[in-house]
Formats: sequence, C-alpha cells, structure tokens
Amino acid sequence: MSFTPRRIAAAQPALVPVASIKGRGTATAMPHRFERHEREQVDDGWGSLDQDAAQEHLPPATQVIEELAKKIVTSNQSPDISFDYSINPYRGCEHGCVYCFARPTHSYLNLSPGLDFETRIVAKVNAAERLRETLASPRYEPRSLVLGTATDAYQPVERRLGITRRVIEVLAEAGHPFSVVTKSSGIERDLDLIAPMAAQGLVSAYVSVTTLDNELARILEPRAAAPARRLRTLRLLAEAGVPVGVSVSPIIPFINEPELERILEAAAEAGASSAFSIPVRLPWEVNPLFQDWLQRHFPERAERVMARIRDMRGGKDNDARFGTRFTGEGVWADLLRARLRRAAAQLGLRTERRPVQLALFQRPARPSAPASAQGSLF
Repeated sequence: MSFTPRRIAAAQPALVPVASIKGRGTATAMPHRFERHEREQVDDGWGSLDQDAAQEHLPPATQVIEELAKKIVTSNQSPDISFDYSINPYRGCEHGCVYCFARPTHSYLNLSPGLDFETRIVAKVNAAERLRETLASPRYEPRSLVLGTATDAYQPVERRLGITRRVIEVLAEAGHPFSVVTKSSGIERDLDLIAPMAAQGLVSAYVSVTTLDNELARILEPRAAAPARRLRTLRLLAEAGVPVGVSVSPIIPFINEPELERILEAAAEAGASSAFSIPVRLPWEVNPLFQDWLQRHFPERAERVMARIRDMRGGKDNDARFGTRFTGEGVWADLLRARLRRAAAQLGLRTERRPVQLALFQRPARPSAPASAQGSLF
C-alpha cells in the first residue's frame, strides 16, 4: 500500500461502488477533507488485495470514546433555524443514516465521515454537569433549545450510558423548555420526565419517519428503529400528552419522496399534531457517500435522483446558502412544499412551530464540584 498526494476532490463519488456492509449505512471509511494524503492499494501479486477486501467488509464494531466536554450548550448562528440553543450529548451516530448532514463534523476529529461516524461514537459523559453550570450562570438567558440536532440523543449507546436522561433531569429541575428530534423508540424510557414537563408546556417532540418501507429503511437508516416502531413511539408520546410532530426529512427525490403523503397520513393517525420536511442536503463528504450509496442500491435511478436534487439546488449537488439550504428552490422545491402544506391541511397538522414557554425557568443549584474541563478523545 503506497501513499500519494490527494488527487480526488471530496465531492467526487467512487467510480466503482464497493459492496455494502450489513448493518452500516456506508461501505468505506472514506478520507475526510482535511487529509493531505490518500491511500492507494497496490497489488503485490500475493493476493493481499483480496485479503484486505475480505477483512475490510467484516461488520465493524462500535467503539465509544468518552469525552469531558468543555461546553454543552451551543448557540445558533444561522438565520434560517428557528431555535436558539442546541445540545448534542454525542458526536457521531450509530443509526448510520447515509444522508446525515452531520457526518462531516467527524472530519474535525480527524475521523472519517464514513464508517467512523457511525462506529466511533464520542460520548460527552459530563454533559449534565456542564449544562447545570451553564443554566446556573447569571449570564444565561433561557431561550428555545433543541436536543439532538447533529446526532440522535437516543441512539443505541444511550441505553447504557444515560447521558441524555441526565441532561433532561437538569432541564426538568430548571423548568427549561426544550424540543427533541429522534428516530429512536428510546425516548419512551424518559416519559416519566418528559410527560410532566409537557403538561407544563415545556416539551415538544418530533419523530423522524422517512419511509414506511422496511426494506428501504434497512439500507437508508440501518440501525434506527423500524418505521412501524417509530409510529408506535409517536402514538405513545401523544397518549402521554406530549405534543408530537413528524419530521419527513430528508426528502430524497424518487426514493422516499413518493411516500410523503402516506407518511403524513400514518403519522396523523398515530397522533401527530404537526409536520415538517426538508429536502436532502449533501454538504462536504455527504455528497460522495450518498452518491456511492445510490450506485450500490439504486443504480438505475442514480442519475435521475441527482438531476432532480440539482434542479432544487441551483444546478449544484449542494447549496449551503442561508435561506435556501433547508428549503431548496425552483419548481420542484415549490412543489414539495405545496404537497406538504396541502396534505397537512387535509390531516389537521400544523406546520408552524409551537410557542416556547420561558416563564417557568429557575436557575438550578450550582454543582458543588465543577467537572474537569480537560478532555481527550483517545
């Protein structure tokens, strides 16, 4: 194996897609955009390439990396996002959704946005302590807050670590409002905390349902809850008095886009009271990962899918401009929005966000011994 200067831009998809890995969204640990070199395999005549390929496609195990976070509440700087703060108890996500816009964040950790993103999960084990310190500060002003914006706060490792639950315990103590977006049934565990807060107008939840097709879900979001299980979670949240909506995001043309109205209907029947949708986004390394996925699973549709995405993104694979990155532009983007509004109106689903209850906030007691600010990935 030799090393050569990096020649291929991150936005270029692989010419020959490799075999899928069972239970994982991506098939490779692709290099990230900050790497100065790339690896190129060279056949030495002893069959080493075949051996490497066999080893590479063994299902990789998930590794949890504990981190002591210096900060847990992130302020929103984007003018087209409707919340002010976000909390992400983890970095990376084992659900393995191939389209995840947060995959490129692993590049800042010198890890691959491909397999590393879904197999090397960073757990912010002191998240609750950091949150308590933040909320207790006289300088903190309560505003709208969303839990799990760049990672699913209820991904599988949460069952063992319980970081998200401890964060919610602090929010409950302080009477701080929050919303949560998830595609996991794990949120049901915390109904004892969430339901009483919902009764005070402090909580809303959104369950992400991208497809009703089990086969599509299995390759699109391999380790997330099955579609029927998500609808059951939505129903249980609604029955517990939690205002719950459905996120049909991302919408991928010719893949899950034909299901839009059926998903909204199923969600409304399960108890959803609101809905929103965002067209698929392909920032940085997500673009080649997604195009590789298309070639592996839908080769006959790949060109048509990408052509329609470009129609909604000003002729580009991705449009990062504020104001259009979450909506798209042009005829097809307008049509998607019209379909959502029409279906939502017919089903009685609201499409605007609920008002945030801030009047009940009380600063929690300061922790007796502040958590160490020193942390390490390895």
